[in-house]
Amino acid sequence: MFACGRPLVRQYEYEEDIDLSLDGSAVVYVNGSVPALVALRGLDLEPQPGARLDRARIRELFTSAVGRVSQVSASRRAGRRFVHVRVDVPDIRQLGKAAPFDWSTYRFAQAGSAWTYQQTVGPSAGKQVGQVGWTGSELVAFRLHVPSRIEFHNTLSGNFLRGNILVWEQPLAARLAGQPLDIHVRMQSQSILHRTLLLFATSGLAAITALAALVWWVVRKGSRERA
Repeated sequence: MFACGRPLVRQYEYEEDIDLSLDGSAVVYVNGSVPALVALRGLDLEPQPGARLDRARIRELFTSAVGRVSQVSASRRAGRRFVHVRVDVPDIRQLGKAAPFDWSTYRFAQAGSAWTYQQTVGPSAGKQVGQVGWTGSELVAFRLHVPSRIEFHNTLSGNFLRGNILVWEQPLAARLAGQPLDIHVRMQSQSILHRTLLLFATSGLAAITALAALVWWVVRKGSRERA
């Protein structure tokens, strides 16, 4: 399916998906082909499509003092095996200390009434993987789920998706060559969930007040008629 000339669902050779909270914690999902994990992150895996995938090894590689692996799964696409890893991170600012994410620096700080998130993605491992079926059209993506209203971002307007999801893309070739990527977002200090609950509470209070006023008016009217 396409919208405005681009697919509604993009398929990436490598993707980092960060679901950020205002307290600095995050859930990080990594979805990538085994060759991409080897070439980009230098992970000690066999990149050839027919190689056996050791999920325990994947869990070991992504486990660190700053992140706990809670899920590992796999799939196959375009003749290549893809790995899907969920990492629970108590503090996003520490994520760069974990080997699979040490190509990035992460900053998350309050500036006045807003919070600023910055991620700078540096050089890749540049490890050779041989012929794995890449055609040159493969893409890499960094996706961020922002917890509050966005005041500023530096991605393309078409990459501001439904809700509060932002995407930064690079051709795989550019990422392999180490072309830097700068991610910058400024957001409000109140979460969307908090604002929604506050709105519901305000609406509920208004409804109760209106109902109470109606009951008072009916009772008063009845009292006058009886008098």
